[in-house]
Amino acid sequence: MYGFDACALTISELSSLDFIVNRFFMKLFKTNNIDVVKSFQLYFGFSLLSEKWVKRAKNLDAKYIACERAFVYYGSSMFH
Repeated sequence: MYGFDACALTISELSSLDFIVNRFFMKLFKTNNIDVVKSFQLYFGFSLLSEKWVKRAKNLDAKYIACERAFVYYGSSMFH
């Protein structure tokens, strides 16, 4: 997932990634019932890739804003 949060992904791309993970769980637990798969994911504390991407992208944005503010602050104080 390195660099995953820096990618601008569409809803369709995120859905495709979630589909792959859900199919993996279906094969792992030998079921075609998505409700069973969701229950296992919840029980094991597994987040879908789309959920992880949203959290990581928000974190990256917050770090970028903090870094930008720090640069402006330090940059303006150097000339005083």
